[in-house]
Parts: sequence; C-alpha cells; structure tokens
Amino acid sequence: MESKVSTKYAHGQAQIFKNPFLERLTKTNPLSNAIVYGLTITLLLYYAIGVQKLNLLYTIALFAFGMVFWTFAEYILHRYVFHWVTEAAWSKRFHFIMHGSHHEYPRDKERLLMPPVPGLILAILLFGIFYVVFWLFNITQWVYGFFPGFFSGYLMYSFVHRATHVMRPPKRFKKLWLHHSLHHYKYPDKAFGVSNRFWDRVFGTMPPKQ
Repeated sequence: MESKVSTKYAHGQAQIFKNPFLERLTKTNPLSNAIVYGLTITLLLYYAIGVQKLNLLYTIALFAFGMVFWTFAEYILHRYVFHWVTEAAWSKRFHFIMHGSHHEYPRDKERLLMPPVPGLILAILLFGIFYVVFWLFNITQWVYGFFPGFFSGYLMYSFVHRATHVMRPPKRFKKLWLHHSLHHYKYPDKAFGVSNRFWDRVFGTMPPKQ
C-alpha cells in the first residue's frame, strides 16, 4: 500500500539513529555530494572508454539514454519504494529512514541529498541489477556507458530537489517548484516527479489543476 505521509510542516531535524556515528552518515552537504558522486561518475566513464574500450559514440549514446532512463526510475522509486509502507514495524521503520523523515522535516538542509555512504551502497546495488539485465542480452559492456549517465541523472535530480526546498523558483521553473510543493503539502499521493512532470502525466498522478 502507498503511505499517506504527513504534510504537516515541521522545523528542525528528525533523529533517525540513536548512534551518533550512524546519525552522522544520514547527513551531507552539496559540496561533499558533488565531489564524491562526480568523481565516481568520472572514474566510471574512464573505465568505460579507457579500460573496456567502449566506442566513444556508443558511450555518449548510452550515457544520454542512462540520463533519460533515470527520470523514469526517479518516478518509480519515489512512488512505489519511498511511499510504500505496511502496518509491519520494519516497513514503517524503512519508510521513515528512506523518505518519511523528509516529509516530516522538508527543510532539513542536511538531509535534502542522499549522503555519500548509503548513496554509494545503493549505487552498487543498482549497478549490479543493470549488469545482470545487460548480461541477459549479451551486451554487458554497455552497462559501463549506461550507468554513468544514470548516475549523472540522479545527481542532477538531487540538486534540483534540494533547490526546490531552499531556493525561490526561477521564472522558467515555477511550475516544477509548485509541483513538488503540492506533493509535500497537499497531495502526497500525487506529483511524484521532481526533476520533471512528464511521468506524472503518463501515469495519471498530476495534481488537480485548481
């Protein structure tokens, strides 16, 4: 079932873990993410071209496809993973760690981005899934061009998401800013797209026009 997360505005920060070390790992800042994730993407591209000898044009095409595919993954993950919760205690705990705390404290600047340690763990998991998919089609080498684009799509999405919470909307992106605000404060079961509204239109989860 999908959660009906709280739309109550709250100041301050949630406490996710009692252990100070684990609690620290749930927080980050834009510079840390840009350096860690940016370096990871650069190394992946180097590996694709320099080690795997992937054709440059193939790499560019796969990179672009990966970025576009991220927008779909963004919608699916937000709607069906981050907003999924049952009555089971472990499910509620998972939901709170992954997304519930963000809905309760939407302006907690230290948790508007995925911290590097859990972020890289999830990246390794997703890379493994994509590797298996490409392997099934006997094009394993292509994953090294696709995944850097997918990861770059995530990185850009994450900074757009942060901006919607801490910055006034630029004139050209007012509708996108409003879209995410409606998700937080009025329609938690709609407006799952953050970097775009395309997939909400496709799957019928646009908030009412009025």
